Amino acid sequence: MISSQIQIASYLFASILFILSLGGLSSQESAKKGVLYGIIGMIIAIVSTVLGEGVHGHIYIIVAIAIASLIGVAVARKVEMTAMPQLVAILHSFVGLAAVLVGFGSYLDPHTQELTGTLKNIHYVEIFIGVFIGAITFTGSVIAWGKLEGRIRSKPLIYPGRHLVNIVLVLFCIVLCVLFISAPGTTGMVFLIVMTVISCFIGIMLVMAIGGADMPVVVSMLNSYSGWAAAAAGFMLGNDLLIVTGALVGSSGAILSIIMCEAMNRSFWSVIFGGFGDAPKGEAMQVTGEVTATDHEAVAELLKEAKKVVVVPGYGMAVAKAQYPIFEMVERLQKNGTAVHFGIHPVAGRLPGHMNVLLAEANVPYDIVLEMEEVNEDMDETDVVLVVGANDIVNPGAENDPNSPIYGMPVIQVWNAGKVIVMKRSMATGYAGVQNPLFFKDNTDMLYGDAKDSVLKINGHLS
Repeated sequence: MISSQIQIASYLFASILFILSLGGLSSQESAKKGVLYGIIGMIIAIVSTVLGEGVHGHIYIIVAIAIASLIGVAVARKVEMTAMPQLVAILHSFVGLAAVLVGFGSYLDPHTQELTGTLKNIHYVEIFIGVFIGAITFTGSVIAWGKLEGRIRSKPLIYPGRHLVNIVLVLFCIVLCVLFISAPGTTGMVFLIVMTVISCFIGIMLVMAIGGADMPVVVSMLNSYSGWAAAAAGFMLGNDLLIVTGALVGSSGAILSIIMCEAMNRSFWSVIFGGFGDAPKGEAMQVTGEVTATDHEAVAELLKEAKKVVVVPGYGMAVAKAQYPIFEMVERLQKNGTAVHFGIHPVAGRLPGHMNVLLAEANVPYDIVLEMEEVNEDMDETDVVLVVGANDIVNPGAENDPNSPIYGMPVIQVWNAGKVIVMKRSMATGYAGVQNPLFFKDNTDMLYGDAKDSVLKINGHLS
């Protein structure tokens, strides 16, 4: 057992490590240190909490931690990078569910029932808000997981008057909160259960109304929700570290979501509230032109003659695990005197930073990985662009079709390059379910097939 003074000091040190962790994760160069800081901080937090004063049943706690750790390691080793967005989404649901269970447990705690006056009212409000946020996070994250996993269609489910329904439900929850606080004994459990069911429904409908193109923002925002749910659980348990950690996660997730919305020219509130005011008013423009295909030898000859090449990776690269042979191709081209860069869209893949992680996994140097704005500035001077498994993030309809679901989203303007090679398995639409006029442009050729196999064949011709 450790004293309360040592526990407070440990919590303070862990909080500092969590702040350093978030700071480290802000750049690729310091990301590994950031992860290490977070791991050490969490170990300190768990040990100081378990060994703190007033904690009993250590054997059960240690067994639970051991079992959960084994499950976590097994899942982490099994899950591919392509499934990382789904894993993050489902882990957010666990945080939300934990907040709900903590709320119910805190309400049924005999010590809670002994509270009176202002202290009782404040604690009941903490419980109610914690369960409310936790329930929305739980079901919203499950729906996000379903969309990312392909179990639920990515297109938004929009029904008339949904915003009015959600507002009425939130107002009804406020009424339930008043009844919950004034209910004698444990009779308020009925109001708490009713609110939980309503909150679960709100979480489902909020995420169901969000389209596939906005899912990276949704995952980021659910991360923020999970942080606020954890902070609420901290208030219920009287745990200062949980409050600080939850607030850090909640605020950083919200900031990241806002930054991503700005990068996508999306309204933050529009995305979070299920596309409020953003629905297209007419039919999308008809795509004209012919699709032309090419072969691996022709692409290799183009790359040999090119002085400047840009590679635009997307989710298809992650699925094919093509980042390794792509970097081999890049090294061959660089030895030949070709300037090669990667162009990363803020929402490429299905998770913020998804492509950056994949390229770092293949040891791609950070200095040739550029953001969308940087590659767009020099796109008209680029000889060849290789689009590897990307679709929506290179769709010109986002700029010239007001009735496109992704209209207004900044995209990588690959069509301004001399030649565009699009690597795809087929002509299927992207995650947003929108046809891409890029495929029909005169300077675009399609290279069909698995991205990894295609790049390996190109490398063979290059060598």
